[in-house]
Amino acid sequence: MPAARRAPFRVALTFDAEHPDRPSDAGVQERLLDLLAKDAVRATFFLQGRWAEAYPETARRIPAHGHLVGNHSHYHARMPLLTARGLRADIADAEAAVLAATGVDPRPWFRCPFGAGAGDQRVQRIVRAAGYRHVGWHVAGIDWPVERTGRDVEDQIVAGTLAHGDGTVVLLHTWPDRTEGAIPGVVARLRDAGAEFVRIDELPAELVPDVEVNGTLFVTPSPA
Repeated sequence: MPAARRAPFRVALTFDAEHPDRPSDAGVQERLLDLLAKDAVRATFFLQGRWAEAYPETARRIPAHGHLVGNHSHYHARMPLLTARGLRADIADAEAAVLAATGVDPRPWFRCPFGAGAGDQRVQRIVRAAGYRHVGWHVAGIDWPVERTGRDVEDQIVAGTLAHGDGTVVLLHTWPDRTEGAIPGVVARLRDAGAEFVRIDELPAELVPDVEVNGTLFVTPSPA
């Protein structure tokens, strides 16, 4: 069923680029970039440092295609478990790896792995001292469970985005095949409803969430 048409509104698709912790098909992340290019969608990618080291050619394609680059830590650990020294080193190591792979400084955009530490004052003091601000999300696509389908993810994103409205920040990942399957339908249905796809740096600062937004049916914290 097509989405109801509304006044123009902005949507920021964001992708966490990280080593998968569940089964993943080879080439998914590259095909995802192809799909976004085909549909002329600019998005935001939070890159894990070790991922950027492992996939430098793919990492370079991200800014080359006009996408915004952010920092997603180096080891993808739950950040509240790290010492202050460990946090600073993890953020700096990721920054260096992302810069080396892409030629782009990821500051000031940062996303904690799993969202863990987004609301932790100690973690966020260190994140800010390193020159970053944390970026949460309004709608999670729930693309990590293997039993989900691309259509499940698509429906989740479309419903959640239409419920939230202008400035919706959507959380996705680069490695699930569900994400690849969802993107064409997400783009087509939301554009039909009046959406303009933007990068995080194209949203007013007050619309960018520091943590995931709770309290609606369509918002779910990410375990991945």
